[in-house]
Amino acid sequence: MPRLPRRFRAIYGSHPLHLLTMLSGFALLGYLLATFDPATLWNPGTWWQSIVVWLAAAVVAHDLLLYPLYALADRALWTRIGRRAAPSHPNISARNHIRVPALGAGLTLLIFLPGIIEQGGPTYQAATGQDQQPFLGRWLLLTAAMFAASALAYAARLAVARRRVAASSLGKSE
Repeated sequence: MPRLPRRFRAIYGSHPLHLLTMLSGFALLGYLLATFDPATLWNPGTWWQSIVVWLAAAVVAHDLLLYPLYALADRALWTRIGRRAAPSHPNISARNHIRVPALGAGLTLLIFLPGIIEQGGPTYQAATGQDQQPFLGRWLLLTAAMFAASALAYAARLAVARRRVAASSLGKSE
């Protein structure tokens, strides 16, 4: 490594490209703060501004509200289920078999939510000739199917692991 980049890394603590990226980001932030006008945040005439505002609100809502909630739920799930170390009971955690369908339920709720709360009902009726009444039932059925499939996969993993434990204990006793 040449001497100048090594000296720069020793003083700054990272690669020069990192400094360039940070300076560019701060310049963009400075520009945004200098030109910020709350009235332009929600401009129905400029479609991309509304998308940016919704995206920023979603990031803030996720990081400040949703992430702590589902991290707390995951921690509670871990303390409730935990891991069992009994030799007769295979060491297969149910944690991911609950996480995956819960994630699927949450994501499909985001997709189905406008239909569940019947947002844009007249437009949906005009476009499809149907009403939005079955959205909640369909989402609940889809969620139940995801949890059922995950429970079946967990049961299958347990059965295979128990067979392996039984086969290995038979091999050791002989």
